[in-house]
Amino acid sequence: MARSVYLGSTDRGDGRQVFELGLMELLTRRVDRVGVFRPLVHDGPDRLFEVLRGRYRLSQDPATAHGIDYREAAGIQAEQGTDALVSRLVDRYLAVAREYEVVLVLGTDYADTQLPDELALNARLANEFGASVLPVVGGRAQSAESVRAEARNAYRAYHALGCDVLALGVNRVAAGDREAVEEWLRARLPVPCHVLPDDPALSAPTVRQITRALDGTVLLGDDTGLARDVLDFVFGGATLPTFLHALTPGCMVVAPGDRADLVVGALAAHSAGTPPIAGVLLTLGERPGTEVLTLASRVAPGTPVVSVPGNSFPTATRLFTLEGRLDAATPRKAETALGLFESWVDTEELLDRISVGSTDRVTPMMFEHKLLERARADRRRVVLPEGTEERVLRAADVLLRRSVCDLTLLGPVDTIRKKAADLGVDIGGAELVDPQESELRRRFAERYAALRAHKGVSEELAYDVVADVNYFGTLMVEEGLADGMVSGSAHSTAATIRPAFEIIRTRPDATLVSSVFFMCLADRVLVYGDCAVNPDPNAVELADIAVQSALTGARFGVDAKIAMLSYSTGSSGAGADVEKVREATELARERRPDLLIEGPIQYDAAVEPTVAAAKLPGSQVAGQATVLIFPDLNTGNNTYKAVQRSAGAVAVGPVLQGLRKPVNDLSRGALVQDIVTTVAITAVQAQESGA
Repeated sequence: MARSVYLGSTDRGDGRQVFELGLMELLTRRVDRVGVFRPLVHDGPDRLFEVLRGRYRLSQDPATAHGIDYREAAGIQAEQGTDALVSRLVDRYLAVAREYEVVLVLGTDYADTQLPDELALNARLANEFGASVLPVVGGRAQSAESVRAEARNAYRAYHALGCDVLALGVNRVAAGDREAVEEWLRARLPVPCHVLPDDPALSAPTVRQITRALDGTVLLGDDTGLARDVLDFVFGGATLPTFLHALTPGCMVVAPGDRADLVVGALAAHSAGTPPIAGVLLTLGERPGTEVLTLASRVAPGTPVVSVPGNSFPTATRLFTLEGRLDAATPRKAETALGLFESWVDTEELLDRISVGSTDRVTPMMFEHKLLERARADRRRVVLPEGTEERVLRAADVLLRRSVCDLTLLGPVDTIRKKAADLGVDIGGAELVDPQESELRRRFAERYAALRAHKGVSEELAYDVVADVNYFGTLMVEEGLADGMVSGSAHSTAATIRPAFEIIRTRPDATLVSSVFFMCLADRVLVYGDCAVNPDPNAVELADIAVQSALTGARFGVDAKIAMLSYSTGSSGAGADVEKVREATELARERRPDLLIEGPIQYDAAVEPTVAAAKLPGSQVAGQATVLIFPDLNTGNNTYKAVQRSAGAVAVGPVLQGLRKPVNDLSRGALVQDIVTTVAITAVQAQESGA
């Protein structure tokens, strides 16, 4: 029978989705197959299940994730009794439990359910499912005393009904009360208590959600603008100078549709970044003329302007009752929720109590989760030279929301802020530095001139060189102002890594800089080297690549069994290419006799046990290799791309190795998630190097 965790509650409005999302994140780190079951559902799509299915790549059929709807449940309970209802739901649950290692059960939501004693029903279901319960209590707009009392009563209620209470979650507590509430509860309850502060961004509606709720019409704006969180409302009625002083970051301006001056003024303020607004909402069904809308679209491209039919008072009344929802269209809310959960929940303690054993399989998602977890455990600072690039800004938003690392973004500061405002991303926690204007420029020029004096570089020339964002970022790493650097989404590989070769240079135990890709297959992670840097390494260099790749793999949890690849296995072939691999194998063994190394060996014999048994019986590496070293860049680069595209593998990298401090290169086609992962890898490398 699958292990299961039942997320229960005592009332609606507890913001339980933070815990639901956080628990799914934890469970998918440990096991490959996690199922979801919601016993009772409302009509319409299950927004949270769609979020979980998309984010965690669940293969579960949505039809199996639900028991029955509330209306049917109320009828069964009224006509046949609670036992009949519970029996029906247990049958549906067991069908899911048979297919998965762990099941996350999402309890009822207390929202117009028409069920008597809903808490008792949740407790009964948890017991019948054999699930441990994690009750969640909401603390928004409550005093510390009220939150403490409600949380203790929640524990007592579930415990008294025979439930195995795993832990207690308390959400949306006033930030100033969080620590005191947690200390009080932990001193009085026999289970861990995880208390989360209220985060306004989670409950803030997006512009799109407001538009739908008010039956509005989008006059201007793109999908990015409509996804912005609305953190405040500013109602326009004053003159423009007075009105501009009232604007706040992330606000939505609400004004009559005939106030063209306020529309243009608010958008001009947004364009200047003083402050960035979420959008403009025009009431009375009035719309500015074509000339005004054309001007507005040029002043702040992408910023939403929405028209609604009602007048200001009923519009305001409706606005103040709206609350943001976490759904598939609000991915940044998911990142905020996970960042909140991971910042305030002792995840290791919670996982230990759930007692979910780790699987031997390592899926791409598990690998990515572990990276973020390790980076977060010992936060480092990573500099991103391409601070004005959209994908970099979106990745920075995710990294900051998840508290993965500290960030420095390089580029013209006003340009970065404006671009971030236009994209609706929050980079408020990042350091922004303009190399052209920074007081560090002269210091860096002196340092670079000293390092490159043997090449005839003067301080005057160095002053121009270090204004380049990649040189400036590399010097930040060299000088200890950042622990690592990631670039390449808009620069060539040469432009990214040349400064590292000149300034950071190789470690004493490395003869060259090389690279690896982590190839995340369906059930394991392999290390491929070198597929990005060295075109035709000689035997000595190939041996170094093998040793460095083994070290890199080990740092990220890959137990190194090294295969030195060739078109020949063992002594079956000859030729210059085979001899190079054979010599490199011997050199690597001499250098590191503690490592398991086999070569020359063909790819199939390296990874497939049945082929290995025929071609190289008795080998400790053949058939189970985890680190695969290619003889040249042509072979390596083509192989990794073939496996990536044909086998559906996730390729993480290239990860540079051999440098004294970590610098990593991105593909110019890198997705936002690729950038997030590479930054996390860089942060972990910085931990390992003691940067």
